[in-house]
Amino acid sequence: LKPLGVSQAVSRPVCAMAGARAAKLLAAACLAAAPIGASAAGKKPHVLLLLADDYGWANLGVHRRDASASKQASLETNTPNMDALIQQGVHLDRHYAFRICSPSRSSLQTGRLAVHVNTVNTGVTVMNASDPVSGYAAIPRNMTGIAQKMRGAGYRTHMVGKWDAGMATPEHTPEGRGYESWIGYFQHANDYWRATMPIQSTGELDNCLNSFVDLFEHNSTYRGGVRDGVSMSPKCLADPSSDPACYEEQLFKDRAIAIINAHDTSKADEPLFLFYSFHLLHTPLQVPEEYLKKVDDLAVAGGGQKFDSQNRRLYAAMTLWMDEAIGATVDAMKAKGMWDDTLVIFTSDNGGPIYEPGAANNHPLKGGKYSDWEGGVRTNAFISGGFVPAEKRGTRHSGVVSIADWYGTLCELAGVDATDTAAAEANKWLEPRGLPMLRPVDSVSQWGSILNGSNARQQLHVSDKALLEYPYKLVLGKQAYAAWQGELYPNCSTIEGAKLDQGPAFTELKIFNVGIELGDTEEMQDKITWVEDCKDGCLFNVEEDPTEHVNLAADAGHADILNKLKADLEELNKGIFRPLRGVVASVEACENGVAIGGYYGPFKDVEGWYSPVPPKTPGQAQMEAMLLKGIHAVNKQIVEQGLAEAVKSYAPSIRQRWMSSLDKCFLPTVAAEDDVIVV
Repeated sequence: LKPLGVSQAVSRPVCAMAGARAAKLLAAACLAAAPIGASAAGKKPHVLLLLADDYGWANLGVHRRDASASKQASLETNTPNMDALIQQGVHLDRHYAFRICSPSRSSLQTGRLAVHVNTVNTGVTVMNASDPVSGYAAIPRNMTGIAQKMRGAGYRTHMVGKWDAGMATPEHTPEGRGYESWIGYFQHANDYWRATMPIQSTGELDNCLNSFVDLFEHNSTYRGGVRDGVSMSPKCLADPSSDPACYEEQLFKDRAIAIINAHDTSKADEPLFLFYSFHLLHTPLQVPEEYLKKVDDLAVAGGGQKFDSQNRRLYAAMTLWMDEAIGATVDAMKAKGMWDDTLVIFTSDNGGPIYEPGAANNHPLKGGKYSDWEGGVRTNAFISGGFVPAEKRGTRHSGVVSIADWYGTLCELAGVDATDTAAAEANKWLEPRGLPMLRPVDSVSQWGSILNGSNARQQLHVSDKALLEYPYKLVLGKQAYAAWQGELYPNCSTIEGAKLDQGPAFTELKIFNVGIELGDTEEMQDKITWVEDCKDGCLFNVEEDPTEHVNLAADAGHADILNKLKADLEELNKGIFRPLRGVVASVEACENGVAIGGYYGPFKDVEGWYSPVPPKTPGQAQMEAMLLKGIHAVNKQIVEQGLAEAVKSYAPSIRQRWMSSLDKCFLPTVAAEDDVIVV
């Protein structure tokens, strides 16, 4: 018996797959997705799940108001639609995710804490052939996705935008996880105008030399790269910034609204589950020019000053674009008559990136993306919509919520069991072969706790270096970006510091899935990434000290608490899911990219899965042959020289290209020294 998903041809939905080889596991998968009855609340709500990317805490208007921000800071933060949704819903004040993208997204889709599904950003072309279940990036094959659960409960399931939860096989795609349709991209980011993979998008160079377009779609009639639509028109390809319609996020917004408009509301037993996963606000920082003018005009019209930082201005404009897209999506649901029965869930996949050129601001929280400080893992979040009880609207919920908990919460509302029987059955195949066992769902349904104001999660295993046992939080080891940002961050002082090798520099540049550092020595790398070493423990009371200014580790009165959390984390870390996902990337992924017309996409077990590729002109065929020749040469170099030596040969040019994307100051003077405090 092979694990479910190792077929050569895949047909969806999963429960329609045939073949004796997978009969037992198939039955388990279908059982896991089968409805067990209506939710306790009765009518199942439509669900609009909104996920922002790299959203800074201070870049949400409500948080500016809560912190009594300065006039300039408030004028630069324009999120009226989200602010209104919060006022009409429940502000989730203690929502946590993992410190980086892919683990958080894997957690959201599977209902596992990141430590039980994925803790690393692995390149999509990497694979370990000895483990056909977990030997790939992101979510293992046999874990049941939330859309599979919702589909089994009768929902119509659709997705737009960023995936970043696996690509290697059809089972790793949104389709394989239960979404009936999807348009979006597979990796951490891409170019907003061309959907290509410049180094500024992800900070990574893959073994395909980032040669392909990462823009894909699947539906009932097509599987493959996006070949139509305005963004792929000759006009947009020639001069993408000439027309706002060329903007990738416009494509996603238009599709989301089209899905809403096409939904059949006459079928009460088939509500809508729409996952709208923004590219915004991830790098590269790109937005239609008109939005830059909008944020400038809003700041000046309110009596403020123009932006002094190019990237802070870009980030503010991108935030406004996202806010307006959310408003348009909500308006579409209202116009369709769906709003009164809709639950909106909004969160971010991690805290905002404060390194150059990330440009987010998590003030007053400490740190940012890639760290376990509150600024890295505590995220903007709220629920809203007509499904939220009237008496809860306009309230704040202070209970601890994990991004993994939406799996269990939605299963409860949909009336299905959250247990992942398919994963449990797969373990029967994995265990005798000595392969990593899949962890069970550990999502906690939060619906009841949100309604009654209780804390459903006293303990949260944040990472291998952080544990929250509310209100106490333990942080271990070296942690990057140990800084408190000022209200106006980044600014000219940040930019000047970056030029002088004072940071904040990016911490995860990669070549062929191997990390390279911008610092020449470990000491320099720590300096430019603003590292603080907690060694064997920093302890904070995040209820009384949410900004993590007061380390209680040396306080004798907290010794017992410190020791308990350290012992608990040590024990919990024994259960971390760390499969060998692979070291060397697969050239098959590159060959497949050429074969399907120059797009990233699944490359294992794909026979008969893709839609036919349009015939290629002689010129296209010649260019593809040249590209493939170059890719084979690079992959041969990796094999012959060894991975480490091959990486060294590319490192200088990658560093140089990355540094070209740093921020620029619009003013001749340096901003105030207290705009950032580095530990």
